[in-house]
Amino acid sequence: MSRRSKLYEGKAKILYEGPEPGTLIQYFKDDATAFNAEKKGTINGKGVINNRISEHVFTRLSHIGIPTHFIRRLNMREQLVRQVEIIPIEVVLRNVAAGSICKRLGLEEGEPLPHTLIEYYYKDDSLGDPLIAEEHIACFNWASPEEMQDISSMAIRINDFLCGMFAAIDIRLVDFKLEFGRLFDGDYSRVILADEISPDGCRLWDTVSGEKLDKDRFRRDMGGEEEAYREVARRLGLLQNEDTGPGEVLDLSSHRSRLRGTPPVKK
Repeated sequence: MSRRSKLYEGKAKILYEGPEPGTLIQYFKDDATAFNAEKKGTINGKGVINNRISEHVFTRLSHIGIPTHFIRRLNMREQLVRQVEIIPIEVVLRNVAAGSICKRLGLEEGEPLPHTLIEYYYKDDSLGDPLIAEEHIACFNWASPEEMQDISSMAIRINDFLCGMFAAIDIRLVDFKLEFGRLFDGDYSRVILADEISPDGCRLWDTVSGEKLDKDRFRRDMGGEEEAYREVARRLGLLQNEDTGPGEVLDLSSHRSRLRGTPPVKK
């Protein structure tokens, strides 16, 4: 497929004009950023892996009735997606204490939360994506009460499904980010899942060793980012590893010299 006009370039993806009205081509880059783009770098092959993982996750979510913008994967780095109006809210679901919530509330990393916590952040890098309440969303009309009901309902269903999916491959879903958009049909619109779901926006820990299999390896200068992303894809059955057959789980303990620096999860 020939390259179309570039419409938008973000930190991890580029959006191009799609082949048909109402569609876009979503291109996954190898660029890595952290701390609201204050730290920048590259993870070799990240775009290819994230494309495959996000395709897999979005396809499985559609099978349980979650509407998404994903149509199909075009090639190693590109997807065809529906064009939506992105709602300017990042939805973060937390199952275990990690990241910013530890700093804000003085929690110990790895501490299980009493129940899944949903947080909302206003999408604006220049402001540092500040934490907001539903009252802010209603006050500034970023989303209607009906849209927020759909968003929270879908977010909980997605979390329940993904927790089970990752647990089946010995990965603990610590927390993750979702974005939603409005899909218009004339004057009517509905909220659907957009963006991506990949190790870029999820905290994923090996359930046995506690190894981090996500972008925290980049944030914390731990190294082994490429291997960690590939390990998630392998366990999902999207890649075949030279050391394992289809369906087998790679033993991370043999790769500690490369995936280094993470203590075991406290039981």
